Amino acid sequence: MSYVLSCCSPADLSKEQFEARDIHYICFHYFLDGVAYLDDLGQSIPHDEFYARMAAGGDTSTSQISISEYVDYFSSFLEQGLDVLHVCLSSGISGTMNSAQNAALIARERFPERKLFVIDSLAASGGYGLLMDGAADRRDEGLSIEECAKWIEDNRLKLHHWFFSTDLSFFVKGGRISKTAAVFGGLLEICPLMNVDYQGRLVPRHKVRTKKKVIRECVKKMEEHARDGHDYDGKCFMTMSACLPDARAVADLVEEKFPKLNGKVVINSIGNLIGSHTGPGTVALFFWGDERVD
Repeated sequence: MSYVLSCCSPADLSKEQFEARDIHYICFHYFLDGVAYLDDLGQSIPHDEFYARMAAGGDTSTSQISISEYVDYFSSFLEQGLDVLHVCLSSGISGTMNSAQNAALIARERFPERKLFVIDSLAASGGYGLLMDGAADRRDEGLSIEECAKWIEDNRLKLHHWFFSTDLSFFVKGGRISKTAAVFGGLLEICPLMNVDYQGRLVPRHKVRTKKKVIRECVKKMEEHARDGHDYDGKCFMTMSACLPDARAVADLVEEKFPKLNGKVVINSIGNLIGSHTGPGTVALFFWGDERVD
C-alpha cells in the first residue's frame, strides 16, 4: 500500500494479528519492580508471568512514548516514501496524543512531500484493536489515506467498551476507588462495571454484586447498544487479565445471544501496559454499536 496504518501497542492485539492485518505499532514502556520494559505484546515478559508477579506484590508503573521516539518511528516510514496514518491511544487516558502530534510537526518539516495523519482513537485495549481492524478493512477495500482517516474519525465513537473487575486492589492503587470502598466491595462481592465514555475516559457505571451477575450485565449492555441488536453481524473482541474462564463465560453468552456474529468472539490478553493499572481479574468486551454520547 502507499500508506502505513499504525497505532500504539495498547491496542492489545497479538503480534500475529498485527502482522496478519498489516498494522504497524509503536511500543509504550512500563516498569515492573523498578526495571523498565517495552510493552512489546508480551515478548519480554509473557502476560501470565506479568500478572502472577503483580498478584505476588510486584510494583508497576508506566510511561508514555516520547516525542523523539515518535519522530524516529514516523521518519522510518516517511523516508521510504510511505505516507502514515497513525491512530493514538485515547487522549482520555493518556497524554501520548500530544507527544505524537508534536512529533508529527517535526516529521512533516523533514518530509514535506509526504502525508502524516495523527488521530485520537478515543479507545483503549481491544476496543482500540477493533477500531484498527476496521480501519485495515477499509484500507484493504482501497480507501485513500484521507478517506480512511475520515472513516476512523466518523466511527470511533461507535465502538463500545465494557469492563468489569473481580479484584479491586489495583483500582485502589490507581486511585479510582478508596481502600474503604474496596474492603466493603470485597465483602459484598461487588464487581464494578465500567465503560469508556465519549471523551475516551474510563468511567465506573454500576456496582454489580457477584461475578455471575456482572457477567450477565456486561452482555446485557451489548444487547442494549449493539448495532442491529441481536442481529449484530460485526466482530466482537474481548481482552482479559489472567482470568480466561471469566472471559470465556462472557464470550459463550455473547455467542449464544448473537448468532450472526462475524466469527467467534476473539479473546486476547490485556497487555502489560494497561494491565499495570487494572491488575489481574479484569474482563473487557468490545463491539460496534450506537454512538457513545456520555
